[in-house]
Amino acid sequence: MPKWVYSFGDGKAEGSAALRNLLGGKGANLAEMASLGLPVPPGFTITTELCTSYYATGKALPSTLAAEVDAGLAYIERVAAARFGAAENALLVSVRSGARASMPGMMDTVLNLGLNDETVEGMARRSGDPRFAYDSYRRFIQMFGDVVLGIEHEAFEDLLERHKEERGYVLDTDMAAEDWRLLIEAYKRMVRERLSRPFPQDVREQLDGAIRAVLDSWMNNRAITYRKLHNIPDGWGTAVTVQAMVFGNMGSDCATGVAFTRDPSTGQKAIYGEYLVNAQGEDVVAGIRTPQPLTEAARLANRGDGASLERAMPATFRELEAVFARLEGHYRDMQDIEFTVQKGKLWLLQTRTGKRTARAALKIAVDMVAEGVIGEQDAVKRIDPQALEQLLHPALDPNAPRTVIARGLPASPGAAVGRVALSADEAYDLATKGEDVILVRAETSPEDIHGMHAAKGILTSRGGMTSHAAVVARGMGRPCITGASEIRIDVEKRRFSVAGLMVNAGDMITIDGTRGEVIKGAVPTVEPSLGGDFQTLMGWADRVRTLKVRANAETPTDAQTARGFGAEGIGLCRTEHMFFDNERIVAMREMILAANRRGREAALAKLLPMQRQDFVELFRIMSGLPVTIRLLDPPLHEFLPNTDEEIAEVAKATGVRFETLRTRVAQLHESNPMLGHRGCRLGISYPEIYEMQARAIFEAAVEVGAERGGGVTLEIMIPLVATRRELDILKELVDAQASAVARTSRAKLDYIVGTMIELPRAALRAGEIAGAAQFFSFGTNDLTQTTLGLSRDDAASFLDAYERAGIFPTDPFASLDIEGVGELVRVACERGRAARPSLKLGICGEHGGDPDSIRFFHEVGLDYVSCSPYRVPVARLAAAQATLAAKAERD
Repeated sequence: MPKWVYSFGDGKAEGSAALRNLLGGKGANLAEMASLGLPVPPGFTITTELCTSYYATGKALPSTLAAEVDAGLAYIERVAAARFGAAENALLVSVRSGARASMPGMMDTVLNLGLNDETVEGMARRSGDPRFAYDSYRRFIQMFGDVVLGIEHEAFEDLLERHKEERGYVLDTDMAAEDWRLLIEAYKRMVRERLSRPFPQDVREQLDGAIRAVLDSWMNNRAITYRKLHNIPDGWGTAVTVQAMVFGNMGSDCATGVAFTRDPSTGQKAIYGEYLVNAQGEDVVAGIRTPQPLTEAARLANRGDGASLERAMPATFRELEAVFARLEGHYRDMQDIEFTVQKGKLWLLQTRTGKRTARAALKIAVDMVAEGVIGEQDAVKRIDPQALEQLLHPALDPNAPRTVIARGLPASPGAAVGRVALSADEAYDLATKGEDVILVRAETSPEDIHGMHAAKGILTSRGGMTSHAAVVARGMGRPCITGASEIRIDVEKRRFSVAGLMVNAGDMITIDGTRGEVIKGAVPTVEPSLGGDFQTLMGWADRVRTLKVRANAETPTDAQTARGFGAEGIGLCRTEHMFFDNERIVAMREMILAANRRGREAALAKLLPMQRQDFVELFRIMSGLPVTIRLLDPPLHEFLPNTDEEIAEVAKATGVRFETLRTRVAQLHESNPMLGHRGCRLGISYPEIYEMQARAIFEAAVEVGAERGGGVTLEIMIPLVATRRELDILKELVDAQASAVARTSRAKLDYIVGTMIELPRAALRAGEIAGAAQFFSFGTNDLTQTTLGLSRDDAASFLDAYERAGIFPTDPFASLDIEGVGELVRVACERGRAARPSLKLGICGEHGGDPDSIRFFHEVGLDYVSCSPYRVPVARLAAAQATLAAKAERD
């Protein structure tokens, strides 16, 4: 019989950090802290396995759970010296979620559980503070009503605001004990009216309802969206932690806060965080009140008016400093810690590995190596490769003029330019239409997750550096400003105002999350400057990895960018992209529309010098690194003139009648061009096209080789091959051009010829094709299309439904379908190398920059991956992590 409940507290625990998958991050770390003797309120954790069982059995709870929960409650009662449901000295508990991966704010929580009409009076008498007791009870009714009973949070807030307005109150702190008591009665009346039953007074009924609600929240929309964005499997489930309440809202010697042991924005080794006096934890993270910084240094830096914790509660601050050092040393990583101070006593409610920006992650990892906390390989393993993209994109031009209209807290660094959207739905809708968006809210909530992900940046008028907006934005790599209190948002009129200036929804603004500045209009950007930490970590990664990393590039700009990011060659030069320039497209159309070979050769003669110069520039930039050039591949329809004006332009250039050309365009029309006259089929039908390209390549190689005094490392790739015979014919053509150029120039040409494997038949017949090919490069974009029978241009309309139904774990065009497409890649590698042991293997589809796919490519023995220039660092780091993961499995 499985064990469902694990207790902790009083210096011991049944679980530990090693049981993270079973107890979730929160439960495992609470157990670990308890075992370390740190001040943790007692509690118990219900395992993630129960959540999995709950959904597998149609939301049925196992019959043995009730007895285990009873035993867990008895343990808490014994340690806390209080009794659940007792009229005097009642035990109150919190009920929280906790998956193995951190999902901040995405699931539900219930605090102050165990209060009812009887226990609240006992709490008032025992504390000597009726206002505190009634405030706690109304918070509980509001939270339980929303999370468990399904009455929207706003309905309770409306009653609160109405009560305040009737009495002329402005702040919640204006409410006296009698006000809270009257509001409690109003809340209970509303519950009865809405549900036709009273608010539950049985504390065990309350607990059972809260446990079910937390389990149900694993599958709420915001949690599903968050898991999808962060690749967290639905099957992991959440744990449920029930823990004795401690109170930060019992008076001026009480507080609650959130702290990071290092700055999660910059990585600086300094305590970073915020707290509120006389408050509960959700007041900090929800952004409802703007909190105060923990340290004096932070208060001075942000020009704050209030008192830092360091100044207001110096003894508690010193105790926290010691706890932070101990926890960071124990976990060997930056920690995100929640704490409460009750009547001067410090309690720890959570620790977890803190979310951080990519720049902070690099600095923390490099610094911890220098401090001797971790090794170089540990540093390589702990950086998320995808997060590196945050560092690789443009920042605001420091020399550009900027009109700063407001300032707030620099909650997540970076810059973003976009149109103002005042709701998450509006941000999402604009983004799906291709607009860049800045989401502007008073504060964000977990329900805004889809809009936050769609936005380029986030701006809130309330909240602090550890509010929901700040934490989620940092995790997503979005620039964010919080607590911009000068801004007044009017959702009804679809605008915000600041110092008399009106900014409407749809207007363009810029936010600088590094400096906390809101700027009117769009500010120009500049290329980023990568710091020494980036170079240091990438150097460690390069020493580890065995996969080479190349770039997909065909322009000098892309090639230079790729080299700057550490590319070790060009893995895919798409020659068709070179023909879309205005000067060249007419000659290209002239060639396609020619009625005979003579006409095509006349047009190709115009293109030859242009192609040659293109290759000269690439070879110079790559300076001896390998360059893989794919001969012309795309469907002809991509080059065909679409309008009468474009047809007339070609007619003028060729001297051919307009009507003749229009007829020719119609003749070349294809019903399914992606499977039509493209790739090697063009070379077979019109060999003069590939002859021109091969000649241009070889002449450029001779020219650059002479300049450099050394050869060009040249790889010529034949696309869309299905049979060996196709490759034999076109390889013979390429070899003939090489011989002709070598004779004319008296230069020695070193090159190899290979093919793209992008059709299932080619993968299955790889052994035969390897007889002619010296290398394979897997074109996984087309291989995915042809294997799954999906058009990547059209599949987006239903792939979401397929992912939700569990048919595909993720978009197969973003991350390789390892079971299907991956099997063909594996087969092709094995059969190809069996026929030709020296066969070079690479991949040049979009999957070449996806870390999950890269792990598979390492496993099957590829020599290199090739990806877009900006993903080269991502691929370098992912390749190193793949090497380390394989080594760990062997060991």
